[in-house]
Amino acid sequence: MSEYANDVLVSADWVEDHLDDIQNDDPEYRLVEVNSPESPEDDDFPSRYDEGHIAGAIGLQWDEDLSDETERDILDQEGFEALCGSHGIADGSTVVFYGDGHIANWFALFAYWEFKYFGHDDARVLDGGKDYWVHNDYPLTDEVPEFSPTEYAAGGPYDNIRAYKREVDEALETGIPMVDVRSPAEFTGEKIAPEGLQETAQRGGHIPGASNVPVAEVLNDDGTFRSADELRELYADHGVEGDESIITYCRVGERSSIEWFALHDLLGYDDVRNYDGSWTEWGNLVRAPIETDEGD
Repeated sequence: MSEYANDVLVSADWVEDHLDDIQNDDPEYRLVEVNSPESPEDDDFPSRYDEGHIAGAIGLQWDEDLSDETERDILDQEGFEALCGSHGIADGSTVVFYGDGHIANWFALFAYWEFKYFGHDDARVLDGGKDYWVHNDYPLTDEVPEFSPTEYAAGGPYDNIRAYKREVDEALETGIPMVDVRSPAEFTGEKIAPEGLQETAQRGGHIPGASNVPVAEVLNDDGTFRSADELRELYADHGVEGDESIITYCRVGERSSIEWFALHDLLGYDDVRNYDGSWTEWGNLVRAPIETDEGD
């Protein structure tokens, strides 16, 4: 993985080699599977956590465990610390995330971003996610691990990796690049959300000036990330060179976490923010400007 700016991707072989450490009660290593809210009815789709997971993996739900469903926000610091501590995750743990979804690691990268927001130092991602693990015949189990609780002290929050509406307003005024990672149909307003997902908006379209880089374009067919050179060229084709501030967004901030990860951690671009309010906020705002063209 030396071609990337940071050593944050691990292979399926790396995880398999560390299974003894991952299943140990010592919190040095923790593995976390993050389920997406809905699974496609597809025979090729990997199992849900309770139907089979990597040995030692902790199972988290994006909406129930990593979000404040009342306020439609991420956890506050106290809630985040309680979540980690209850699952035996220490602030010094090496935490590896993976997940399923319409796209590999769909909500796992949101969890990774949330951990980085709260200052967790050693977070990593299983390249290719559960799709790669299952389709390449690595072993699964239905045994749910039990780890001793720990005390967790968050180092954040770090708002320098998070965009709020005020940063988007500033980007509209200054021309800061915004990367809309949704499908072309969502970008033009033909669709407001992927099929079967509940979080939606009153209007379709995109934030004026945003470039459309669908998240599938940053991944290979097997769900692993494209090379650093390929990613750099992809974003450069959309006017994103890494010398400027960059904002990524999608529908609820989960797919945009994947491209935030690609830009910030794989390519090493310094000032990249994930707008997790995304289209469910912007598309519901009164008088917020919206475009429905195909962009660049």
